Amino acid sequence: MKDPIALSGAPGSPYTRKMLAVLRYRRIPYRFLPASGPALAGLPQPKVSLLPTFYLPDENGELAAVTDSSPIIRRLEREHGGRSLIPDDPALAFLDELIEDYADEWLTKAMFHYRWAYEADIAKSAAILPCWRGFCVPDEELAARGRQFAERQIGRLRYVGSNSVTGPLIEASYQRFLAAFEAHLRHWPYLLGRRPGAGDFAVFGQLTQLAAFDPTPMALTLRAAPRVAAWVGLMEDLSGLEPGEEDWIAPAAPPPTLAPLLAEIGRGYVPVMLANAQAVMAGAAEVEASVEGRPWSQQPFPYQAKCLRWLREAHGKLDVEARGLVDALLAGTGCETLFAPGA
Repeated sequence: MKDPIALSGAPGSPYTRKMLAVLRYRRIPYRFLPASGPALAGLPQPKVSLLPTFYLPDENGELAAVTDSSPIIRRLEREHGGRSLIPDDPALAFLDELIEDYADEWLTKAMFHYRWAYEADIAKSAAILPCWRGFCVPDEELAARGRQFAERQIGRLRYVGSNSVTGPLIEASYQRFLAAFEAHLRHWPYLLGRRPGAGDFAVFGQLTQLAAFDPTPMALTLRAAPRVAAWVGLMEDLSGLEPGEEDWIAPAAPPPTLAPLLAEIGRGYVPVMLANAQAVMAGAAEVEASVEGRPWSQQPFPYQAKCLRWLREAHGKLDVEARGLVDALLAGTGCETLFAPGA
């Protein structure tokens, strides 16, 4: 048996929760280390301090700190057999990758916005999140940590794109997503069938905060989408689920509830990803986009430009049949614009 995988993180990190749930579902042994403390002594430091941090052998067999959840999921697929998150069908696998990126790069805007735009949410996060890095400290020190953390995160809203103009767009997008996902869950337990894909775990990660921690979106989610709120609790540990290959949907005959979810991806995520990639390529100081006919602006985010490039490369590698299925699924949703020539 392989040694348990070591990773560090915190419950307030949606990507930590995403990856812990992945490890549980795939029944991969792991050691979870708090994001600070003596357990991390002697372990390598990541180039960018992000959570979760996995400690995995590099190409030379040396332990390295890695933080990007999507490539880590693909690495785990190669190194650990069974209970795969990636559908065998290439068209469905691509769709799962698109949904995962939407959750990681767009749904996270709602998570960050709600947490740092509302007083009740700021107060809860400032009180609780520092505790997850160590609570055996004097009250004054803990309170100071909370204030410093909140100030730093509120200052980062400009990178997410949350401001007085975009805030209502982010909230409207989240509410539409809840409605579409609630409708889907009336018939299907997971986004692409009766077993979870990487996209489910990415959505789950963001919802651990939106639906189960931050007061404002938590109340909204419970009121508007009780199935979604319940789904988050079940996704935490799917180690007892016994999936079969027949549990995936057929991409040639998708359920009708999938189209509204894809259309929601196309409404906000797509125009902002395209505008961000153009701004990064041009070296612009500001991303300027239109979402629902209203202006969107934020600081450029080079990583998201990479994400779009990876998606386009994956789309380009599909064979003719698979690409035809994907393009048919995306037609009319707005998502097809990501892969249009010259876009």
